[in-house]
Amino acid sequence: MHHADGVQWLKAAAPLAPTQAIITSLPDSSELPRLGFEGWREWFVETAAICCQSVADDAVCVFFQTDIKKDGLWVDKGFLVQLGAERAGSGLLWHKVVCRAPAGTTTFGRPAYAHLLCFSRSLRLLPGQSSADVLPELGAMPWARAMGTAACAAACRFLLAHTSCRGVVDPFCGIGTLLAVANEHGLDAVGVEISGKRARKAEALMLGEDAPA
Repeated sequence: MHHADGVQWLKAAAPLAPTQAIITSLPDSSELPRLGFEGWREWFVETAAICCQSVADDAVCVFFQTDIKKDGLWVDKGFLVQLGAERAGSGLLWHKVVCRAPAGTTTFGRPAYAHLLCFSRSLRLLPGQSSADVLPELGAMPWARAMGTAACAAACRFLLAHTSCRGVVDPFCGIGTLLAVANEHGLDAVGVEISGKRARKAEALMLGEDAPA
Protein backbone atom coordinates (compact mmCIF):
# COMPACT_ATOMS: atom_id res chain seq x y z
CA MET A 1 0.00 0.00 0.00
CA HIS A 2 1.37 3.41 -1.01
CA HIS A 3 0.15 6.80 0.19
CA ALA A 4 0.91 8.80 -2.95
CA ASP A 5 -0.50 10.44 -6.08
CA GLY A 6 -1.52 7.59 -8.37
CA VAL A 7 -0.42 9.24 -11.62
CA GLN A 8 2.99 10.23 -10.32
CA TRP A 9 3.49 6.80 -8.75
CA LEU A 10 2.67 5.09 -12.06
CA LYS A 11 5.07 7.31 -13.99
CA ALA A 12 7.85 6.41 -11.55
CA ALA A 13 7.00 2.70 -11.44
CA ALA A 14 6.41 2.12 -15.17
CA PRO A 15 6.86 -0.20 -16.82
CA LEU A 16 5.12 -2.57 -14.43
CA ALA A 17 6.22 -6.18 -14.18
CA PRO A 18 4.90 -8.44 -16.99
CA THR A 19 2.85 -10.33 -14.40
CA GLN A 20 1.03 -7.23 -13.17
CA ALA A 21 -2.29 -5.89 -14.47
CA ILE A 22 -3.99 -2.61 -13.62
CA ILE A 23 -7.57 -2.73 -12.35
CA THR A 24 -8.88 0.65 -11.26
CA SER A 25 -11.60 3.29 -11.29
CA LEU A 26 -10.48 6.77 -12.31
CA PRO A 27 -11.68 9.67 -10.13
CA ASP A 28 -14.80 11.61 -11.03
CA SER A 29 -14.81 15.34 -11.84
CA SER A 30 -16.31 16.00 -8.40
CA GLU A 31 -13.11 14.63 -6.83
CA LEU A 32 -10.87 17.01 -8.81
CA PRO A 33 -12.82 20.32 -8.76
CA ARG A 34 -9.67 22.44 -9.12
CA LEU A 35 -9.28 21.24 -12.72
CA GLY A 36 -12.69 22.42 -13.91
CA PHE A 37 -14.76 20.12 -16.08
CA GLU A 38 -12.76 20.41 -19.32
CA GLY A 39 -9.50 20.10 -17.40
CA TRP A 40 -10.78 16.98 -15.67
CA ARG A 41 -11.90 15.50 -18.99
CA GLU A 42 -8.41 15.86 -20.48
CA TRP A 43 -6.83 14.59 -17.25
CA PHE A 44 -9.15 11.56 -17.35
CA VAL A 45 -8.28 10.65 -20.95
CA GLU A 46 -4.54 11.16 -20.41
CA THR A 47 -4.57 9.16 -17.16
CA ALA A 48 -6.35 6.28 -18.90
CA ALA A 49 -3.55 6.39 -21.50
CA ILE A 50 -0.87 6.36 -18.80
CA CYS A 51 -2.49 3.32 -17.16
CA CYS A 52 -2.60 1.44 -20.47
CA GLN A 53 1.00 2.39 -21.28
CA SER A 54 2.22 1.22 -17.88
CA VAL A 55 1.38 -2.48 -18.33
CA ALA A 56 3.30 -4.99 -20.46
CA ASP A 57 2.18 -5.64 -24.04
CA ASP A 58 0.32 -8.86 -23.20
CA ALA A 59 -0.94 -7.69 -19.79
CA VAL A 60 -4.26 -5.92 -19.35
CA CYS A 61 -5.71 -2.72 -17.96
CA VAL A 62 -9.28 -2.89 -16.61
CA PHE A 63 -11.43 0.17 -15.78
CA PHE A 64 -14.64 0.34 -13.76
CA GLN A 65 -16.48 3.60 -14.49
CA THR A 66 -19.93 5.08 -13.90
CA ASP A 67 -21.22 7.86 -16.15
CA ILE A 68 -22.26 11.30 -14.87
CA LYS A 69 -24.49 14.11 -16.08
CA LYS A 70 -23.18 17.58 -16.91
CA ASP A 71 -25.64 20.36 -17.77
CA GLY A 72 -28.32 17.82 -18.61
CA LEU A 73 -26.09 15.72 -20.89
CA TRP A 74 -24.53 12.34 -20.21
CA VAL A 75 -20.74 12.15 -19.97
CA ASP A 76 -19.80 8.65 -21.17
CA LYS A 77 -16.73 7.61 -19.20
CA GLY A 78 -16.49 4.37 -21.16
CA PHE A 79 -15.91 6.51 -24.26
CA LEU A 80 -13.33 8.67 -22.46
CA VAL A 81 -11.42 5.58 -21.30
CA GLN A 82 -11.37 4.28 -24.88
CA LEU A 83 -9.94 7.60 -26.10
CA GLY A 84 -7.09 7.18 -23.61
CA ALA A 85 -6.52 3.55 -24.55
CA GLU A 86 -6.34 4.54 -28.21
CA ARG A 87 -3.62 7.08 -27.37
CA ALA A 88 -1.68 4.25 -25.74
CA GLY A 89 -2.08 1.89 -28.68
CA SER A 90 -4.29 -0.49 -26.70
CA GLY A 91 -7.32 -2.36 -28.03
CA LEU A 92 -10.60 -3.20 -26.33
CA LEU A 93 -10.77 -6.89 -25.36
CA TRP A 94 -14.20 -6.66 -23.76
CA HIS A 95 -16.77 -4.18 -22.50
CA LYS A 96 -19.21 -5.38 -19.86
CA VAL A 97 -22.25 -3.67 -18.38
CA VAL A 98 -22.53 -3.97 -14.60
CA CYS A 99 -26.06 -3.45 -13.25
CA ARG A 100 -26.12 -0.92 -10.41
CA ALA A 101 -29.89 -1.37 -10.08
CA PRO A 102 -32.28 -4.04 -11.40
CA ALA A 103 -33.18 -3.84 -15.08
CA GLY A 104 -36.21 -1.59 -15.62
CA THR A 105 -35.35 0.65 -12.65
CA THR A 106 -35.40 4.42 -13.22
CA THR A 107 -32.44 6.21 -11.63
CA PHE A 108 -31.58 9.90 -11.40
CA GLY A 109 -28.18 11.59 -11.74
CA ARG A 110 -26.31 8.33 -12.22
CA PRO A 111 -27.26 5.51 -14.61
CA ALA A 112 -28.44 2.09 -13.45
CA TYR A 113 -25.29 0.52 -14.90
CA ALA A 114 -21.53 0.94 -14.84
CA HIS A 115 -18.87 0.16 -17.45
CA LEU A 116 -16.23 -2.55 -16.98
CA LEU A 117 -13.70 -2.36 -19.83
CA CYS A 118 -10.53 -4.36 -20.49
CA PHE A 119 -7.67 -3.28 -22.78
CA SER A 120 -4.39 -4.77 -23.98
CA ARG A 121 -1.82 -3.91 -26.62
CA SER A 122 -1.13 -7.47 -27.81
CA LEU A 123 -3.32 -9.97 -25.94
CA ARG A 124 -6.22 -11.31 -28.01
CA LEU A 125 -9.06 -13.64 -27.02
CA LEU A 126 -10.53 -16.53 -28.96
CA PRO A 127 -14.34 -16.76 -29.30
CA GLY A 128 -14.35 -19.63 -26.83
CA GLN A 129 -12.80 -17.36 -24.20
CA SER A 130 -15.83 -15.07 -24.18
CA SER A 131 -17.75 -14.39 -20.97
CA ALA A 132 -21.05 -12.74 -20.05
CA ASP A 133 -21.41 -9.15 -21.26
CA VAL A 134 -23.90 -8.17 -18.54
CA LEU A 135 -23.18 -8.64 -14.84
CA PRO A 136 -26.53 -8.64 -13.01
CA GLU A 137 -25.16 -7.38 -9.70
CA LEU A 138 -22.60 -4.80 -8.66
CA GLY A 139 -21.81 -6.54 -5.39
CA ALA A 140 -21.07 -5.01 -2.01
CA MET A 141 -19.66 -1.48 -1.87
CA PRO A 142 -17.64 -0.88 1.33
CA TRP A 143 -17.77 2.87 0.59
CA ALA A 144 -19.78 5.15 -1.71
CA ARG A 145 -17.18 5.31 -4.52
CA ALA A 146 -16.12 1.68 -4.34
CA MET A 147 -15.86 -0.72 -7.23
CA GLY A 148 -18.49 -3.34 -6.38
CA THR A 149 -17.11 -6.64 -5.15
CA ALA A 150 -18.87 -8.64 -7.90
CA ALA A 151 -17.23 -6.47 -10.57
CA CYS A 152 -13.86 -6.85 -8.83
CA ALA A 153 -14.30 -10.62 -8.72
CA ALA A 154 -15.19 -10.80 -12.42
CA ALA A 155 -12.01 -8.92 -13.33
CA CYS A 156 -9.88 -11.14 -11.06
CA ARG A 157 -11.35 -14.34 -12.50
CA PHE A 158 -10.56 -13.11 -16.00
CA LEU A 159 -6.91 -12.52 -15.07
CA LEU A 160 -6.58 -16.01 -13.64
CA ALA A 161 -8.31 -17.72 -16.58
CA HIS A 162 -6.93 -15.83 -19.58
CA THR A 163 -3.73 -13.95 -18.71
CA SER A 164 -0.34 -14.56 -17.10
CA CYS A 165 -0.99 -11.69 -14.65
CA ARG A 166 -0.89 -12.82 -11.04
CA GLY A 167 -0.72 -9.40 -9.46
CA VAL A 168 -2.88 -6.28 -9.69
CA VAL A 169 -2.13 -2.60 -9.26
CA ASP A 170 -4.85 -0.09 -8.39
CA PRO A 171 -3.41 3.45 -8.58
CA PHE A 172 -6.67 4.98 -7.27
CA CYS A 173 -7.59 2.33 -4.74
CA GLY A 174 -9.77 4.28 -2.29
CA ILE A 175 -10.27 2.11 0.77
CA GLY A 176 -8.97 -0.97 -1.06
CA THR A 177 -11.99 -2.98 -2.20
CA LEU A 178 -10.24 -4.30 -5.32
CA LEU A 179 -7.10 -5.12 -3.33
CA ALA A 180 -9.05 -7.21 -0.81
CA VAL A 181 -10.97 -9.09 -3.52
CA ALA A 182 -7.74 -9.72 -5.45
CA ASN A 183 -6.09 -11.18 -2.34
CA GLU A 184 -9.10 -13.46 -1.80
CA HIS A 185 -8.50 -14.81 -5.32
CA GLY A 186 -4.83 -15.49 -4.57
CA LEU A 187 -3.52 -12.46 -6.48
CA ASP A 188 -0.87 -10.09 -5.17
CA ALA A 189 -2.17 -6.53 -4.92
CA VAL A 190 -0.55 -3.09 -4.83
CA GLY A 191 -2.65 -0.03 -4.00
CA VAL A 192 -1.93 3.67 -4.31
CA GLU A 193 -4.14 6.31 -2.68
CA ILE A 194 -3.59 10.05 -2.32
CA SER A 195 -5.76 10.32 0.81
CA GLY A 196 -3.90 9.23 3.91
CA LYS A 197 -7.15 8.40 5.69
CA ARG A 198 -8.34 6.14 2.89
CA ALA A 199 -4.89 4.57 2.51
CA ARG A 200 -4.95 3.54 6.16
CA LYS A 201 -8.41 2.03 5.72
CA ALA A 202 -7.20 0.13 2.65
CA GLU A 203 -4.40 -1.46 4.66
CA ALA A 204 -6.93 -2.77 7.18
CA LEU A 205 -9.90 -3.66 4.94
CA MET A 206 -11.31 -7.15 5.41
CA LEU A 207 -14.31 -8.22 3.36
CA GLY A 208 -17.24 -10.08 4.90
CA GLU A 209 -18.32 -13.61 4.22
CA ASP A 210 -20.81 -12.37 1.57
CA ALA A 211 -18.02 -11.18 -0.75
CA PRO A 212 -18.03 -13.13 -4.04
CA ALA A 213 -15.51 -15.94 -4.39
